[in-house]
Amino acid sequence: MNEPILMTDNLRKAFGDNEAVKGVSFSVLRGEIFSLLGPNGAGKTTTISMLSCLLEPTSGTAVIGGHSITNDNLRVRELIGIVPQEIALYDELTARQNLVFWGQMYNLSGKALKARIDEVLEQVNLTDRANDRVGTFSGGMKRRINIAAGLLHKPQLLFMDEPTVGIDPQSRRRILDMVKELRDQGMTVLYTTHYMEEAEELSDRVGIIDHGELIAVGTQAELTKTIGQQETLRLHLGEGFTGEEQVHLFEDLPGVLAVTALNGEVALSVTEAEEALPGAISRANGAGVPVRTIDIEEPNLEAVFLHLTGRALRD
Repeated sequence: MNEPILMTDNLRKAFGDNEAVKGVSFSVLRGEIFSLLGPNGAGKTTTISMLSCLLEPTSGTAVIGGHSITNDNLRVRELIGIVPQEIALYDELTARQNLVFWGQMYNLSGKALKARIDEVLEQVNLTDRANDRVGTFSGGMKRRINIAAGLLHKPQLLFMDEPTVGIDPQSRRRILDMVKELRDQGMTVLYTTHYMEEAEELSDRVGIIDHGELIAVGTQAELTKTIGQQETLRLHLGEGFTGEEQVHLFEDLPGVLAVTALNGEVALSVTEAEEALPGAISRANGAGVPVRTIDIEEPNLEAVFLHLTGRALRD
């Protein structure tokens, strides 16, 4: 089994009276994709900022490659690459000029820097746009150059903080494929997302984080086992009731463990979907709310989050 490249122990960060990260402890193994999955505001970016030595922890410790993030942060920064959620590029410069700037920040220069820039441009499939101004790029292309900048110095551990937010599906697909390729090449990736399907596709292991607390860690199989044979029954309803009214409509049905409602869709976390379905339809019809479509889902990471927190990941 691979050894950990990152270990955190009771890591905390408070901003005044607001405790953004509440004592998280986890490890990341060499060569794996470890995802921090949670809604916006859960503490993912704050955790990444501490691990990348941009924020000092209020308390707790973390070690990367055997080096403390607080006592040996210069060595830590040599081992990590960072792809921040915000685009860290200059629109007036070309893609190549941006990479030269960031390469020099990593103490790269001369022929070695030029060769490395050529490599990462090919890796993100933007060699043909190397001499175009970044200001002319789409959001997805900027994200890919952002990733290229984080790869320049060949880090052992790459932090990727919500790298697919606000981009088109094609660019998102390219980035997800690239993340898997990096793992296949031996790189370790710590990936944050609030998209359940990304975590399911990419992750060797997942840490579920909510309100600054790490509430579960494991492989997808290990996490779904925590909810037994629980399934999700999704009802797409017609207009008539507010989300809160929809929740109250179904929450006392036999076999229903939790209910969430959003944009006309009600998600019932149930022990057995086929058994719960007739009662749910009868309850909706009795209230005069038409049921447009019905979906039954096997346990997944969203179901785990719903089981642990009582609400859907996207709430």
